[in-house]
Amino acid sequence: MASLRQGHRKLRDEIVAGDSRALDRQHALGKRTARERLELLLDPGSFVEVDLYRRHQVHSAHLKARPHTDGVVAGSGTIEGRRVFVYAQDFSIFGGSLGDAHASKIHKVMDLAMSTGSPLIALNDSGGARIQEGITALHGYGGIFRRQVAASGIIPQFSVIMGPCAGGAAYSPALADFTFMVRDTASMYLTGPDVVEAVSGERVSHDELGGADVHGSRSGVATLVYDDETTCLHDVRYLVSMLPGNNLDPAPRTPECGAQHDERPSLAELVPAEPNRPYDMRDVVAQLVDDGAYFELHEDWGRNILCAFARIDGELVGVVGNQPMVLAGVLDRVASQKAARFVRFCDAFNIPLVTLVDVPGFLPGTEQESAGIIRHGAQLLYAYCEATVPRIQVILRKAYGGAYIVMDSRSIGTDLSLAWPTNEIAVMGAEGAVNVLFRRELAASADPGARREELVAEYATQYLHPHYAAERGLVDDIIDPARTRMAVAAGLAMLREKRHRPAARKHGNIPL
Repeated sequence: MASLRQGHRKLRDEIVAGDSRALDRQHALGKRTARERLELLLDPGSFVEVDLYRRHQVHSAHLKARPHTDGVVAGSGTIEGRRVFVYAQDFSIFGGSLGDAHASKIHKVMDLAMSTGSPLIALNDSGGARIQEGITALHGYGGIFRRQVAASGIIPQFSVIMGPCAGGAAYSPALADFTFMVRDTASMYLTGPDVVEAVSGERVSHDELGGADVHGSRSGVATLVYDDETTCLHDVRYLVSMLPGNNLDPAPRTPECGAQHDERPSLAELVPAEPNRPYDMRDVVAQLVDDGAYFELHEDWGRNILCAFARIDGELVGVVGNQPMVLAGVLDRVASQKAARFVRFCDAFNIPLVTLVDVPGFLPGTEQESAGIIRHGAQLLYAYCEATVPRIQVILRKAYGGAYIVMDSRSIGTDLSLAWPTNEIAVMGAEGAVNVLFRRELAASADPGARREELVAEYATQYLHPHYAAERGLVDDIIDPARTRMAVAAGLAMLREKRHRPAARKHGNIPL
């Protein structure tokens, strides 16, 4: 027995230590090893590994080596004491490529995550499907995708790209709830630079084709982008610690901090009364939430809308807000898609929604129309209409046209609609309305400029005064801006026991 124990310990130590030359090559690329990443991600000493001794069963001249783990470290650990399941692809073994044994390990931890109601975290660093294993590698990817879809809306799924993620493997991050990428070392694409050049003649680098900044600012596949692995994994830990472990458990709370009695006079100074003057919605959010702390998603994609997690009086909320600093805060196809996915995540995991409205409308133009702004705008509309979590709308300034409806208006089911005295809720602004309604009168006027000013003032007085919507029950209260945090906190407390009985149907058909 002593001899067997010694042999077992030696083998285990060798497997965990890995090939020193391969690990040196990983470090030379500016990347940590799979196990080093897990040490940063998980609480110290909490990792429990599964299938350490797993090896592929392919007997081929092209795949003679049979290293243990088969290129992926899989198991479970804790983050801030809460259970998670994780797998980390090991680029030092077969380039982290996925074969049958590799995929089976991933399937196992995914099944365990689902059965225990625990978040799933994938650390991707892989050359893609293992060519030597042929169709079984593709079958392995299919099993991952099927499990991700089955887990969607039941457990939070995190994908962290820390190296290459090519071909079919890229669909896994696309199916995850949150995708993190590290600059310079991470890349993600369906077809690599060589294939692109062969097919189209275009020469492009890995980073130009699918680097972190491409997916963080242009494609929107990456939720968050970082300069280094340490900061990236720190934020993965932080986000996991904020969110519920599954769709049945409540999100972790922090102690109440008296938000219902916390007046913030600076809010009135942050937002100009003039409807066309810009300001940063982030400043408003910082005054609204506990300790001014919020976690923004997709910061560089769809920047005309803001989506963030924060706490109000200790309760986790999802905040959606138009951003007047970018395109005057209009809704376009990208902003609509970004906000729709965020709203659906919050609804799936019972996270209340706070929507801050200052929107002049949808972005006009042939590019937006031909690119499907109607369909993308309908996605946001569908997401809000479908949401059953507590929903609070705050209209800070202007709310025009269809964009007002889409931004969680009373008509599509918000639970509580609050408005500042500066609110202007209408089909369009006064000047635009006058140009449409009184076009002939203005053309026939001896002094069109003066007459336009008179008509604009009349229209604003009649239709754009702060109480117009409140008198018709479309706004529940007109509040002092300084009392916004107090009113939202009180509203959340009022709606905390909200219940909803879903209709008997398989599922709806969101306009994707």
